[in-house]
Amino acid sequence: MQQMIILGATGSIGKNTLNVISQHPDEYGIFALVAHTNVNEMRALCLAHKPQYAHMVDEHAAALLKQQLPHDLNIQVTTGEDTLKGLVASAEVDTVMAAIVGAAGLIPTIAAVKAGKRVLLANKESLVMSGQLFIEAMQQSGAIVLPVDSEHNAIYQCLPEALQHNIGYCDLDAAGISHILLTGSGGPFLNAPLDSLASMTPAQACLHPNWSMGPKISVDSATMMNKGLEYIEAKWLFNTSSDKLKVVIHPQSVIHSMVQYRDGSVVAQMGHPDMRTPIAHCLSYPKRIVSGVEPLDFFKVGQLSFVEPDFNRFPCLGLAIEACDQGQEATTILNAANEIAVQAFLEGKIRFTDISRVNEHCLTKITPYSLNQLDDILALDKQSRCYALEAIASY
Repeated sequence: MQQMIILGATGSIGKNTLNVISQHPDEYGIFALVAHTNVNEMRALCLAHKPQYAHMVDEHAAALLKQQLPHDLNIQVTTGEDTLKGLVASAEVDTVMAAIVGAAGLIPTIAAVKAGKRVLLANKESLVMSGQLFIEAMQQSGAIVLPVDSEHNAIYQCLPEALQHNIGYCDLDAAGISHILLTGSGGPFLNAPLDSLASMTPAQACLHPNWSMGPKISVDSATMMNKGLEYIEAKWLFNTSSDKLKVVIHPQSVIHSMVQYRDGSVVAQMGHPDMRTPIAHCLSYPKRIVSGVEPLDFFKVGQLSFVEPDFNRFPCLGLAIEACDQGQEATTILNAANEIAVQAFLEGKIRFTDISRVNEHCLTKITPYSLNQLDDILALDKQSRCYALEAIASY
């Protein structure tokens, strides 16, 4: 039985992971659930899944949860960064689902990698912020990293087996691969008039046509920054460069990504837009298990269409591609700025179109910066958030 920790248990990926696990009670055990502040959701998950540990990042939330859990469950409630790093590195843990959204997921995810765990990676920011350090830590520890994001999981499934076992060091040329094609739906504003974007509300931005996600990722999908971050993640996971990476808008979200080979073949992974499919693939790899997702009925799928991205409509995507070419400092700055900008938009402090302006402003702040260790990255992340807050205050 695989003993698991789920980082970000109360989020969309965390709950979908627990849904898949619940269908295979003899194969997966829950060692710990980790959340930030959502005591009500965490209490419900603890009652349903009975982990050994329930870790709350927020100390006050941990105290409330401890009061509310029945004592006879014998669930230990913990808090604190060092305690969390100890949990993910525990000898009892086999697999870590890294599903904390944003930069907050970096430290525990890196801790899991350094401990040599099987890491199911749904926290793309870990690679966006610390790509080279992450890949080197994975190689040194022998950690197995499996991509959970539907696009990267699709690419992974379309690769030859030899490359699947060499994440971070794939030789695409030797495998005859000419391009990796990242698909994206284009979000809720794909066909909205350009002059209407400035007035779009947080509620409208979170109405994704195909996927059910949290507010931050939903807004990122509306700006297509989510695809930009995935572009950067793909660069590190599959050891590639911008001349081999392409973004394709596919509004139906049936094809989750594709790999194009030198001989003209294109291999695609298809399925309903349901995160339980890539989660189940990562949980059971190299086997296959039931995920609870119905197979595609090709007689009901209808038309599949593809559109080239318009960077006037999606300037955040263009910024992410440029930052990927510039290097680690640029992608770290961009990720931090975007988190602050999206939160400001969700709070009604800036307009939808101001998100890209804040991000672009922060990228102008790039100066020579040493990123040789995790503390360097965290320091740059903190400074970049200050730049973003300064920009927001000027609007």
